[in-house]
Amino acid sequence: MPDEPIVQIEAITHQYGQRVALDAVTFGVDRGSIFGLLGPNGGGKTTLFKILTTLMAPTGGSARIGGADVATQSRVVRRQIGVVFQSPSLDDNFTVLENLRQQGNLYGLRGSDLDERIRGLLDRFALADRARDRVKTLSGGLKRRVELVKALLHAPKVLILDEPSTGLDPAARLSLMEHLQQLRDRDGVTSLLTTHLMEEADRCDRIGILDEGKLVALDSPNTLKATIGGDIVTVSTHDPAELAAHVKERFHITSDLVNGQVQIARDRGHEFVPELIEAFPGEIESVTVGKPTLEDVFVQLTGHRLTEPTKPGGT
Repeated sequence: MPDEPIVQIEAITHQYGQRVALDAVTFGVDRGSIFGLLGPNGGGKTTLFKILTTLMAPTGGSARIGGADVATQSRVVRRQIGVVFQSPSLDDNFTVLENLRQQGNLYGLRGSDLDERIRGLLDRFALADRARDRVKTLSGGLKRRVELVKALLHAPKVLILDEPSTGLDPAARLSLMEHLQQLRDRDGVTSLLTTHLMEEADRCDRIGILDEGKLVALDSPNTLKATIGGDIVTVSTHDPAELAAHVKERFHITSDLVNGQVQIARDRGHEFVPELIEAFPGEIESVTVGKPTLEDVFVQLTGHRLTEPTKPGGT
């Protein structure tokens, strides 16, 4: 029989007064995998992060990590998880080494065992030459690597990261994901991260898409993109609603209105573009054709782009 998921979430619900932040969310995270929780700000990701890291109890449902309940066995859970917060958790005025020793002491690590653990992780993350530098002198990418080392000091089974690429440039974001992949492949560490970045979600083994507190999709990025099929034809026009109606009448195709543009899912989209332009001369300002992305998946599922504000409720 396959292993039980190392993270198991069952019908998690959370409310802030009358506002529903999470609405019966259920999913599992396999051991030794990278799982991304993708969604807009206000979609419920941070609330779920707080529940999984034992910072708050859910209103309803349950969550277990390594078999331990996050609400009733928080001490056990905390031993099994490493946490990287969205906001920096390092002391800028301390050196890298001082920050790490302080963290190790919180987990009961001392002396040569702690020093050996720190030395090994600094070497692995190419930070050995920065050990005695004050954190405030480091770049954003280097600080994130120190945060990872800090979270890994007590050898957790699961890393939980809240928007870990916030403030990083593209190269630093790629480096972060490569480190998570190495931890998965070499050490079997499971990573669960929240993100609103498509390129970050694309590098996860599986993703769950959260919108307005609901889990609207759960699968690998490639499988989710394959549900759209074909190409995405995006059309700019002075009256998107009118053009969408004309396209439906002429070609019997339903399109989406997204950010003032008409989006059409169509096999061999490049061949469809000349037909479209010829059918509606003067109505079309510009046309682009591309393969489906996770953004397109999100639009198809929710009717709006990831970067658009959601309705009040999630957080």
